[in-house]
Amino acid sequence: MSRYFIHQPLNSEITSIGGHYLFTKEVRIPYSNRDILYVTGCAVFDTTCCGAGGCAFANVPGYIIGWKEKNDSNDLLVSAVEHVTDIKIQNAIREIIRKNEGITQVNFYE
Repeated sequence: MSRYFIHQPLNSEITSIGGHYLFTKEVRIPYSNRDILYVTGCAVFDTTCCGAGGCAFANVPGYIIGWKEKNDSNDLLVSAVEHVTDIKIQNAIREIIRKNEGITQVNFYE
């Protein structure tokens, strides 16, 4: 089943209640005769009541079904993706991302 992924502007701060975050890059990698999309980013928690901190992360929307095939109502590009639901495949992809990016927090879309 395909879902839609809305591409966010890279290196553009997004403010949240506890701080801000941004996406730093989008990456397409081949995996098992298909392409996987993941995005990397970082978050800073500096307006929370319990202290400051931060982290780097990677989010994996999934297998690319249709690359940047349309625009949404905010004129952001939209791709069709299929979420990765198999735990063994998620773990293999997680290791690839950890090796390539040095990021330990890898999240898969559900």
